[in-house]
Amino acid sequence: MAQRILIIDDEQDIRATVEILLGRMGLETLSAPDLETGLLLIQHEPLDLVLTDMRLPDGTGLDVVRWLAQNAPQLPVAVITAYGSPQDAVAALKSGAFDYVQKPVDTALLRRVVKEALRDTDTQPTAPTPTALDDDLDTVRMVGSSEPMQHLRRTIKKLSRTQAPVFVCGESGTGKELVAREIHRQSPRASGPFVAVNCGAIPEDLFESELFGHRKGSFTGAANERQGLFAAANEGTLFLDEVIDLPRPMQVKLLRALQERAIRPVGADHEEPINVRVISAAQVPLASAVQDRLLREDLYYRLNVLELHLPPLRERRSDIPELSQTLLERIAHRHQIAPPQLQTDALQRLMGYDFPGNVRELENLLERACALTDELGNISAHSIQLPSLSGHPTPVTDAAVPSSVATDSIDVELAESEKARIEQALQATRWNRTQAARQLGISVRSLRYRIKKLGLE
Repeated sequence: MAQRILIIDDEQDIRATVEILLGRMGLETLSAPDLETGLLLIQHEPLDLVLTDMRLPDGTGLDVVRWLAQNAPQLPVAVITAYGSPQDAVAALKSGAFDYVQKPVDTALLRRVVKEALRDTDTQPTAPTPTALDDDLDTVRMVGSSEPMQHLRRTIKKLSRTQAPVFVCGESGTGKELVAREIHRQSPRASGPFVAVNCGAIPEDLFESELFGHRKGSFTGAANERQGLFAAANEGTLFLDEVIDLPRPMQVKLLRALQERAIRPVGADHEEPINVRVISAAQVPLASAVQDRLLREDLYYRLNVLELHLPPLRERRSDIPELSQTLLERIAHRHQIAPPQLQTDALQRLMGYDFPGNVRELENLLERACALTDELGNISAHSIQLPSLSGHPTPVTDAAVPSSVATDSIDVELAESEKARIEQALQATRWNRTQAARQLGISVRSLRYRIKKLGLE
């Protein structure tokens, strides 16, 4: 049976054009000239997709999107917006629209949007299910049954159904790339590539070539044509980690690529259409980056359509036992040894620590502890070497481990520790920020942000 599409638009010419296009794709169409008729058809006809204009005689396309989000969340909806109305498109995506198409309607783009939306209504993606011992993906960070983790899984499932850009905000070690991969894995793009790039690790003069590619001979050293990361992620997902480290000139080019859904390789004469979903991430909210002039405001509205905050490990302490067991199994698998057993006193020590480095730090602690196990393969509290504020492991004593630590006090101590480390690096390099950032292992832009945040200017 042919899949059925409902077209809601008050312009008869547009309805006819879309009907012809969908008919050539072997799809059955229904049409409605206004919001009221459209909602009646949605309630009484079996449908696989809704296409709605943003401007309707008796309402808006947002009314359709919101009604479906409340009453038929499984039915995808795409909106048709007037050219030059990015606010409408963003509002529709935030309300739950699958995607949008601008007028005048690009038939190739509309065909792609329809195909992806219908693919989403079919069977779920058959991408391989990650395992807890997968060494390539840090899958263990998704372990946990606490309320924050359950909420995170529910949110990921919702975000996977749309094509809207997602911004993932979380502290270092909380698993931002893992979450981006999981959104991709559950989305209709699961069969496409997932390409991850750390924006803070690319030299500034190579950004454009890395993201968009280049033609042979386009600049000195361009001996061959090169595909950029956008093209490598075509039909899939591009993950931009530490996106606030993008230089300002590249932010303009990224903004255009997102708006036009096209890229221009260095040395090319024309733009090339691209089909990529962008997921970005940073340790600080994008709104803060805009205030600190690290990110353009117009790019903020393109990247921050859907925002996802990752909980730090200290806010889900009940997951530490399960996480620790999974991590120990992973470490044992990697080193081909029997999984060590975590003793009660060792677990108490871990439960009382705030983990500023989150799951990544927990894994490092357990990796060291595995080397200090007794002859029976047990990890006691003596083997858990918690770092001091100086960054060096603190000798373990038999003192009782507090079950909880005042969060405010810990936050102040961590901020003072970070401030001391940055001051030390700046003094050692005579306040050369480039050298200090290299010494600290962070980007210059990230260092500038921290200097301002900590009042070191």
